[in-house]
Formats: sequence, C-alpha cells, structure tokens
Amino acid sequence: MDLSVSDPPNGSTEAAIPPNGTTRPPSTPEGIALAYGSLLLMALLPIFFGAVRSVRCARGKSASDMPETITSRDAARFPIIASCTLLGLYLFFKIFSQEYINLLLSMYFFVLGILALSHTISPFMSKFFPANFPNRHYQLLFTQGSGENKEEIINYEFDTKDLVCLGLSSVVGVWYLLRKHWIANNLFGLAFSLNGVELLHLNNVSTGCILLGGLFIYDIFWVFGTNVMVTVAKSFEAPIKLVFPQDLLEKGLEADNFAMLGLGDIVIPGIFIALLLRFDISLKRNTHTYFYASFTAYIFGLGITILVMHIFKHAQPALLYLVPACIGFPVLVALAKGEVAEMFSYEESSPKDPAAVSESKEEAREASTSKRLEKKEK
Repeated sequence: MDLSVSDPPNGSTEAAIPPNGTTRPPSTPEGIALAYGSLLLMALLPIFFGAVRSVRCARGKSASDMPETITSRDAARFPIIASCTLLGLYLFFKIFSQEYINLLLSMYFFVLGILALSHTISPFMSKFFPANFPNRHYQLLFTQGSGENKEEIINYEFDTKDLVCLGLSSVVGVWYLLRKHWIANNLFGLAFSLNGVELLHLNNVSTGCILLGGLFIYDIFWVFGTNVMVTVAKSFEAPIKLVFPQDLLEKGLEADNFAMLGLGDIVIPGIFIALLLRFDISLKRNTHTYFYASFTAYIFGLGITILVMHIFKHAQPALLYLVPACIGFPVLVALAKGEVAEMFSYEESSPKDPAAVSESKEEAREASTSKRLEKKEK
C-alpha cells in the first residue's frame, strides 16, 4: 500500500540503464505532473462512485449484491493477516521462480478481473441497450440440505445484459493476459477498487478507526522498516495497483517508466468515506457534509503523499498521510457541529444477521415471483 516509482528498484527516480545499455532519458516535469495527476484522478473515481453505489447496495435486497460487513474484530485482525500475506508473497518471490508465480496469479486475477469489471460496467451499459432488447433473467442457485434445513450457498441473479457486459470484460481480460498492458491493468484495478468500496461495509465509525489505525502502522513498518512491500509491489504482476507512465509524452502508449499507487490506498480509505456518506444520508438533512469533508481529506492526504515522494525520491506509505486526514477532517467537522457522539454511535446492521438475511431473501423471492407473473401477463 505504497505510492512509488517503478524504476529503479531502490525506489529512487534516477535514470535507469535498460538492457541494451543505453541511458533512459529522465522524465520531464510535464510527464511527472501528468502521471501524478492521473493517479490522483483514478483514485478519486472509484471512491466517489463506489460510495454512491454502496448506498444503493445497503438498501438493495438482491442476494447477489449483498455487502460484506467488517466488524471491529475483523478490523483488528486485518493488519496481522495482511502482514502474513505480504511476507508470504515476499518469501515466495525469493524462493520460487517469479515467472511461474506471476503466471498463476495472472490466471487467478484474469477470472476475478473479468467478473469485477463486468459488475462495474453493468449499470452504465444498461443505458445503451435499446428498449426492445430481448433481455432475459437468470438465476444461479446452489443450496445445501433439504426442507427446513435448506441453506443457500450461492444465489446470483443476472440477465442477458449482464452476459453482454461479461463478454466485453473478457476482451479486456484477454488483452491483459496477453500483453499485460498498463491500460488493461488499470481497468481491472479500477474495477477492483470500485467493487471493494461498494461491497465492503464498515459497521460503524469506531471500526473504521480501528482498521485505518492498524493499517497506518502496518504501512509505515513495511515501507520504512523493510523493503518487503516495495519489492512485492514491483515483482507482483497483477492488477493490485494503478500505474501511469511518467514518460507517456515521449513514448506514447508504449511508455514503461511508471508511477504506481496500491489499491489498498484507495479501498481502505474509500470504505471509510463510503460509511460517512451513508451516515450523512441517515441524518436526513439533504446534505453530505461528512462525505465531502472526508473526500476532501483524501485529496489533501494523497496530494501530500505525492509531494513528499517527489521531494525525497523514495516510495511513501500513503496511509501515513491519508489516515490522519481521513479521520481528522470528519472528526473536526463533528466537533464543530457538536455531533461527535452521534457520529460514533451510528451503527449499520450486518446483512449476515439471521433475521436480516431471512427478510432480504424473502423479499428477493417475492420480487422474482412478481417479475415472472408480469412476464406471463404480458
């Protein structure tokens, strides 16, 4: 979860020597500004749209779009699990061939990326289909047991439009698999980020503070304390980071001197910002004060990260700057409005609660039955 420049391996921005022995020309100030500005814009898009979609997701009754709720226990354990995973990947890259590991990872993220991108573009693509498009509804249902003990394992509803989106996403997937092009990487990265912000829900603000605080320490340790995170980020050929070339103006789409931003620096603050948007809506004041405060804080924090990295020529743990900003700005607003207790007492019910799950499933079945009846009447 760091913001860094991909060349050379020590994290500095000095000119590297390519394999053919010629000196790579340094990136121009315009190219660097374009790269950093593009990374900032790409980070903001999934946070904004993911937060908006998280509101519809929380209100929705479809089992296929049921959000995953993060509790305080999950938040406390997450930095430990993330550290073990990061160290494991580092050791794998040191022990085994990087080529074979990345081949397996490419196939894994190829499938995940197609599904994530399809889910991302589906609402936008629906507007382009003609009114007379023959759209049929399908349901993928796997159950376990029978009678009263029947339990749903998978309940996914989709239609013909979703299948078209899946086909379009597969084209991007093949492009990524064959070329590893940075644009295909970013399309998958943006899709992962938006889906993460939309579908991962914090149950309250305290949980968000625990998660961000734990990862604040995690990020500082693994970036400043060791070379593990930077090594993994540069060895890991998977769409787990957004990249943008600093030499785009000189080399066009074949540019290869990248600045990068880890998806964790988007999703982790993003789910906290999305929570504050849902808190704003729960106040029923037709204002989004806390959302805009935290969104502005994210821009400020990432801007500081880019500035510090550019000055010191070293990869920076973005959460070092993002966490204090994203927590501090909304808390200051709450202090000014006298709503600190109200903000920290806001609680979202988990969709995994038996009563909530039963109710949502029943409503989903009723909606599905209603649709079938309407089709028969037509």
